[in-house]
Amino acid sequence: MKCPFCGSEENRVTDKRETEDFLVTRRRRECSSCGKRFTTYERVETVELTVVKKDGRRQQFDKNKILSGILHACEKRPIPRKEMDELVDRIEAELKSGEKTEISSKEVGEIVVKHLQKLDKVAYIRFASVYKEFTDIKSFEKELNKLKRIKEVMTE
Repeated sequence: MKCPFCGSEENRVTDKRETEDFLVTRRRRECSSCGKRFTTYERVETVELTVVKKDGRRQQFDKNKILSGILHACEKRPIPRKEMDELVDRIEAELKSGEKTEISSKEVGEIVVKHLQKLDKVAYIRFASVYKEFTDIKSFEKELNKLKRIKEVMTE
Protein backbone atom coordinates (compact mmCIF):
# COMPACT_ATOMS: atom_id res chain seq x y z
CA MET A 1 0.00 0.00 0.00
CA LYS A 2 1.51 3.32 -1.05
CA CYS A 3 1.39 6.32 1.24
CA PRO A 4 -0.91 8.94 -0.35
CA PHE A 5 1.35 11.71 0.96
CA CYS A 6 4.89 10.64 -0.01
CA GLY A 7 4.38 7.52 -2.15
CA SER A 8 6.46 5.26 0.09
CA GLU A 9 5.47 1.61 0.22
CA GLU A 10 6.79 1.24 3.77
CA ASN A 11 3.96 1.55 6.31
CA ARG A 12 2.47 -0.35 9.19
CA VAL A 13 -1.08 -1.03 10.34
CA THR A 14 -1.77 0.70 13.67
CA ASP A 15 -5.44 -0.26 14.02
CA LYS A 16 -7.81 -2.70 12.32
CA ARG A 17 -11.60 -2.77 12.67
CA GLU A 18 -14.46 -4.60 11.01
CA THR A 19 -17.68 -2.79 10.18
CA GLU A 20 -20.85 -3.90 11.97
CA ASP A 21 -21.92 -6.10 9.06
CA PHE A 22 -18.38 -7.55 8.68
CA LEU A 23 -18.34 -6.64 4.99
CA VAL A 24 -15.53 -4.09 5.22
CA THR A 25 -12.23 -4.06 7.08
CA ARG A 26 -10.93 -0.61 8.02
CA ARG A 27 -7.19 -0.28 8.54
CA ARG A 28 -5.44 2.75 10.01
CA ARG A 29 -1.88 2.93 8.69
CA GLU A 30 1.20 4.97 9.51
CA CYS A 31 3.85 5.70 6.90
CA SER A 32 7.36 4.72 7.99
CA SER A 33 8.94 7.43 5.81
CA CYS A 34 6.90 10.59 6.49
CA GLY A 35 5.06 9.51 9.67
CA LYS A 36 1.64 10.57 8.38
CA ARG A 37 -1.41 8.41 8.98
CA PHE A 38 -4.04 7.30 6.48
CA THR A 39 -6.97 4.91 6.33
CA THR A 40 -7.59 2.08 3.88
CA TYR A 41 -10.67 -0.06 3.41
CA GLU A 42 -10.79 -3.67 2.29
CA ARG A 43 -13.94 -5.28 0.98
CA VAL A 44 -14.78 -8.41 -0.95
CA GLU A 45 -15.13 -7.79 -4.65
CA THR A 46 -18.69 -8.64 -5.56
CA VAL A 47 -19.93 -10.13 -8.78
CA GLU A 48 -21.81 -7.63 -10.91
CA LEU A 49 -24.85 -9.29 -12.40
CA THR A 50 -26.40 -8.42 -15.71
CA VAL A 51 -30.09 -9.15 -16.25
CA VAL A 52 -31.11 -10.23 -19.74
CA LYS A 53 -34.65 -9.01 -20.44
CA LYS A 54 -37.25 -10.89 -22.54
CA ASP A 55 -36.49 -8.71 -25.56
CA GLY A 56 -32.73 -9.37 -25.27
CA ARG A 57 -31.78 -6.04 -23.72
CA ARG A 58 -29.23 -6.20 -20.93
CA GLN A 59 -29.14 -4.07 -17.82
CA GLN A 60 -27.25 -4.08 -14.57
CA PHE A 61 -28.96 -5.96 -11.74
CA ASP A 62 -30.82 -3.60 -9.41
CA LYS A 63 -32.15 -5.06 -6.19
CA ASN A 64 -34.39 -1.99 -5.78
CA LYS A 65 -36.50 -3.29 -8.67
CA ILE A 66 -37.06 -6.55 -6.78
CA LEU A 67 -37.89 -4.60 -3.62
CA SER A 68 -40.38 -2.47 -5.54
CA GLY A 69 -42.15 -5.56 -6.87
CA ILE A 70 -42.23 -7.16 -3.43
CA LEU A 71 -43.53 -3.95 -1.83
CA HIS A 72 -46.39 -3.86 -4.34
CA ALA A 73 -47.16 -7.54 -3.83
CA CYS A 74 -47.12 -7.18 -0.03
CA GLU A 75 -49.20 -4.01 0.05
CA LYS A 76 -51.77 -4.13 2.88
CA ARG A 77 -50.35 -7.45 4.07
CA PRO A 78 -49.12 -7.97 7.66
CA ILE A 79 -45.48 -8.24 6.62
CA PRO A 80 -42.94 -5.90 8.27
CA ARG A 81 -40.73 -3.85 5.94
CA LYS A 82 -37.66 -5.30 7.64
CA GLU A 83 -38.76 -8.80 6.62
CA MET A 84 -39.19 -7.65 3.01
CA ASP A 85 -35.71 -6.05 3.03
CA GLU A 86 -34.23 -9.28 4.40
CA LEU A 87 -36.05 -11.24 1.70
CA VAL A 88 -34.54 -9.03 -1.00
CA ASP A 89 -31.08 -9.54 0.53
CA ARG A 90 -31.57 -13.34 0.49
CA ILE A 91 -32.72 -13.22 -3.14
CA GLU A 92 -29.73 -11.07 -4.12
CA ALA A 93 -27.35 -13.43 -2.30
CA GLU A 94 -28.88 -16.42 -4.06
CA LEU A 95 -28.53 -14.75 -7.45
CA LYS A 96 -24.92 -13.74 -6.83
CA SER A 97 -23.91 -17.10 -5.39
CA GLY A 98 -24.17 -18.74 -8.79
CA GLU A 99 -21.42 -19.02 -11.35
CA LYS A 100 -23.14 -16.85 -13.95
CA THR A 101 -22.65 -13.13 -14.40
CA GLU A 102 -25.69 -12.91 -16.69
CA ILE A 103 -29.12 -14.08 -15.60
CA SER A 104 -32.43 -13.91 -17.40
CA SER A 105 -35.28 -11.85 -16.00
CA LYS A 106 -37.29 -15.09 -16.04
CA GLU A 107 -34.80 -16.72 -13.63
CA VAL A 108 -34.95 -13.67 -11.35
CA GLY A 109 -38.74 -13.83 -11.35
CA GLU A 110 -38.75 -17.57 -10.55
CA ILE A 111 -36.51 -17.02 -7.53
CA VAL A 112 -38.68 -14.14 -6.28
CA VAL A 113 -41.84 -16.23 -6.74
CA LYS A 114 -40.25 -19.15 -4.86
CA HIS A 115 -39.39 -16.93 -1.87
CA LEU A 116 -42.74 -15.10 -1.86
CA GLN A 117 -44.61 -18.39 -1.89
CA LYS A 118 -42.99 -19.23 1.45
CA LEU A 119 -43.53 -15.73 2.87
CA ASP A 120 -47.18 -14.97 2.07
CA LYS A 121 -49.64 -16.68 -0.28
CA VAL A 122 -51.54 -13.52 -1.17
CA ALA A 123 -48.34 -11.62 -1.97
CA TYR A 124 -47.22 -14.63 -4.00
CA ILE A 125 -50.40 -14.61 -6.11
CA ARG A 126 -50.17 -10.84 -6.61
CA PHE A 127 -46.55 -11.04 -7.77
CA ALA A 128 -47.18 -14.14 -9.88
CA SER A 129 -50.13 -12.47 -11.63
CA VAL A 130 -47.82 -9.77 -12.97
CA TYR A 131 -44.72 -11.92 -13.45
CA LYS A 132 -46.54 -14.78 -15.17
CA GLU A 133 -48.74 -12.32 -17.07
CA PHE A 134 -52.12 -13.79 -16.13
CA THR A 135 -54.53 -12.85 -18.87
CA ASP A 136 -57.79 -14.18 -17.47
CA ILE A 137 -59.50 -15.72 -14.45
CA LYS A 138 -58.49 -19.22 -15.56
CA SER A 139 -54.82 -18.28 -15.09
CA PHE A 140 -55.57 -17.25 -11.51
CA GLU A 141 -57.53 -20.43 -10.85
CA LYS A 142 -54.72 -22.58 -12.20
CA GLU A 143 -52.18 -20.91 -9.91
CA LEU A 144 -54.51 -21.10 -6.90
CA ASN A 145 -55.04 -24.81 -7.54
CA LYS A 146 -51.28 -25.30 -7.56
CA LEU A 147 -51.09 -23.57 -4.18
CA LYS A 148 -53.89 -25.76 -2.82
CA ARG A 149 -52.09 -28.93 -3.95
CA ILE A 150 -48.87 -27.76 -2.33
CA LYS A 151 -50.69 -27.00 0.91
CA GLU A 152 -52.38 -30.42 0.87
CA VAL A 153 -49.06 -32.20 0.36
CA MET A 154 -47.50 -30.23 3.21
CA THR A 155 -50.31 -31.05 5.65
CA GLU A 156 -50.33 -34.79 4.93
